[in-house]
Amino acid sequence: MAEPIRHGGNLREAARRYGIALEDWLDLSTGINPRAYPVPPVPVDAWRRLPEDADGFAELAARHYGAPGALPVAGSQAAIRALPSLLRTGVAAVAALTYGEYAPAFERAGHRIVPLDVMSTTLPEDVDHVIVANPNNPTTQRISHDVLLGWHGQLSARGGTLIIDEAFADAYNDASLASESDREGLVVLRSVGKFYGLAGIRAGFVLASQPLRDALNETLGAWTVSGPARHAVSAAFNDHAWQTATREVLAHDSARLAALIRARGFDAFSTPLFAWFETSNAAALQHTLAQKGIWTRLFEHGKSPSLRIGLTRSEGEWSRFAQAFEQTVGSQ
Repeated sequence: MAEPIRHGGNLREAARRYGIALEDWLDLSTGINPRAYPVPPVPVDAWRRLPEDADGFAELAARHYGAPGALPVAGSQAAIRALPSLLRTGVAAVAALTYGEYAPAFERAGHRIVPLDVMSTTLPEDVDHVIVANPNNPTTQRISHDVLLGWHGQLSARGGTLIIDEAFADAYNDASLASESDREGLVVLRSVGKFYGLAGIRAGFVLASQPLRDALNETLGAWTVSGPARHAVSAAFNDHAWQTATREVLAHDSARLAALIRARGFDAFSTPLFAWFETSNAAALQHTLAQKGIWTRLFEHGKSPSLRIGLTRSEGEWSRFAQAFEQTVGSQ
């Protein structure tokens, strides 16, 4: 039996393991914005009526992302599971340390998985598909548009596909290839959960050519995104002032987090939503912080063990974490 895929946000598991009440934890194990978008009251009809494709929701998303077209899905996770079966079976390249759902999804559909060399501009001739997060989770690495489009050119020439997961791209102004997503063999996945802090509504979008969106829509079926979720996402997409202010806050908070980690001797990398660093003591650091009721995300794969730490929601939470982190590092 395959080992279960581990994700952040498994706070109930941590509470049971350490015997600390759920409400006493500070959960920094995800890359989700802790200051979620303040969703306005949901209209009654959003609960009562089935969602309708003609409500303009897909068109709003396409405009928001600057894409030729968009398919609403129940979080980008739904697309990650369904897309592999729609592609020609072959060799799929995935980075060694990235979001853990890509490789299993392609393996289940009969593809062979090989490691992706993210530093190379030339793909091996036997690679049919590439799946890459940009920026990557957890390493924070960003791949330039020129490299990505170069990969796409190589793959499309052999009938392959480049899938770019931009779940963390909303926190930047220049990170997306959404405008190029009508190219055959190019798929861009977008998530509402991270930047907007609305992971619980399970809403995302597939930006791709019309034929692939139609095929995926047929596979997933009707009503993939609920009425209340459509209401929440529409409000968030239309609130440009909130988006601008939030990018500024996240940039400040992540810079402060990375600076704290670096001040204690670690080589930290960050996106506006989390910081990540490698250390042989990652497991011990996670354990000691957990004993203080602070939950972080441990990665035991890759070149070295590593730790990902998300952002705090308030100055009180920041003070609690900063003090605990400095005490923990000092005791190692």
